[in-house]
Amino acid sequence: MARRADKADRFAELHKRGTFVIPNPWDVGSAKVLAGLGFEALATTSSGLAFALGREDGGVTPEQVMAHVESVDRATPLPVSTDLEDGYGPRPEDAADAITAAGRAGAVGGSIEDFNGERGLYERAEALERVTAAVEAARKLPFTFTFTARAENFIRGNPDLEDTIARLVAFEQAGADVLYAPGLRTAEQVAELCAAVSAPVNVLAHRGLTVAELAEAGARRISVGGSLAWSALRGLTDAAQAIRDEGSFQGLARPPAELDAWLSAGE
Repeated sequence: MARRADKADRFAELHKRGTFVIPNPWDVGSAKVLAGLGFEALATTSSGLAFALGREDGGVTPEQVMAHVESVDRATPLPVSTDLEDGYGPRPEDAADAITAAGRAGAVGGSIEDFNGERGLYERAEALERVTAAVEAARKLPFTFTFTARAENFIRGNPDLEDTIARLVAFEQAGADVLYAPGLRTAEQVAELCAAVSAPVNVLAHRGLTVAELAEAGARRISVGGSLAWSALRGLTDAAQAIRDEGSFQGLARPPAELDAWLSAGE
């Protein structure tokens, strides 16, 4: 528990000043490499984990998610935050239970979103009830758990910045430690959100914006979601298609010379 508390305190401290990138490993090997590269914290990715298990995003059981959290937490000395999707159920109690389970599995942070695959976006009042329950569960853990509340409008067919900000303001007032609206595309959108809240804002990276631009807009934390997993998958498919279609092995690569050092540094 002392080790967990130390990770929790270090993770919370990262949000107090400046801007940091929290990359998203999809398995133990990628977690070790990212730790070896010098990142300060890690976040799981629901889509990346689903791919690693041969599932569609949303098709991983809570038990599998918690086993993944435990393995990533044990793999490196870095704090781990976890993508808890919608808390694995529509009730506020489901969101609370997901936070509790994540804390027990080794996470020192986690996110709950306001979208359910079957029901769509939750109404704002219902989403707020779920966030409130998650906050209460986080506060009951025996260490500082950094809870992130997500507003999913922009990646769920409702790119309404006004509603997104209103949701995140309400989530902040309910006690969320970090606010997150995946899918924002411009620095201006990020700046408008950051100006409307006082809690740290997480931004989902994309190729059109740099770390410096997001930092200037006010982002405190930058994650990449499943993009690193898809980058790895692109390398695999490009090399494999060249073998299949051209009989060429030019796309094959050797392990990087630094691999052993990265893996050792991640222990």
